[in-house]
Amino acid sequence: MPDDQLESDEVKTRRSGSFGGVASAYERFRPGPPPEAIAWMLPDSARTVVDLGAGTGAMTKDLLGKVERVIAIEPDDRMRGILTTNLPEVTALGGSGESMPLETASVDVVLASSSWHWMNADRALQEAARVLVPGGTLGVVWAGPDPDGPFVLQAQAMLSEASSGQRGSGTRSAGEPDLGHEVMDTENRVETVLRIPAHSSFAQPEHKTLTWDLSLTADELIGLLGTFSWIITMPDDRRAQVISLARQVLRDSLGISGDVTVDVQYRSEVWRTHLN
Repeated sequence: MPDDQLESDEVKTRRSGSFGGVASAYERFRPGPPPEAIAWMLPDSARTVVDLGAGTGAMTKDLLGKVERVIAIEPDDRMRGILTTNLPEVTALGGSGESMPLETASVDVVLASSSWHWMNADRALQEAARVLVPGGTLGVVWAGPDPDGPFVLQAQAMLSEASSGQRGSGTRSAGEPDLGHEVMDTENRVETVLRIPAHSSFAQPEHKTLTWDLSLTADELIGLLGTFSWIITMPDDRRAQVISLARQVLRDSLGISGDVTVDVQYRSEVWRTHLN
């Protein structure tokens, strides 16, 4: 394996394992996908559904009452602990997309919310095919602030300007990142696509994009920012700098502080497929 690919895999592993350190904030500030996304992925005939990479249960809670049994699979003990406390009626298991502690052909639907990109897609597809009943459904959804939405683009431009001003010049030193782009480089910048290889047991997927607005305060925006893996894994001083600058821009440039809210456009990329 090439060195650059090895480094990428190491970074991916470090980032994917970082969320447990902010599990409480993740549970508070990270909303799940919209109801329309869940309804579109979930067939009416479903009885047993797996929430794969369930985290603290942002999507899990919205599956309750829609099916007879909800199984949450989450590799991080800290994330899964919060889910178990909040949703005791859910069967919560340790495991991963590549290795689910389930019997073969035992569930009707496997869903993954903002977690598929952390998995080895080929192995996760094989494992989903194993645990699903014939004709079973696989649904994958990403949801978060729209990187092309008005607020994100405005905030990115202002953060870039503010970070330049802090340095006392309009240029960055060699290798120094543009904080505006860095701060807005959220998990939504990953590839939000469910790819089905030609040799797969699954049909080619259907796709839908949904957008909606959430009204957020400065504290909620800062809290959300602190749940992104690239922020969590920063050195403490760098993370404090980014958070401080983001709060400054919200207050001084956008007038967002205290109970004042701003509408943030969210986007969800939703995919569904079924076993042939």
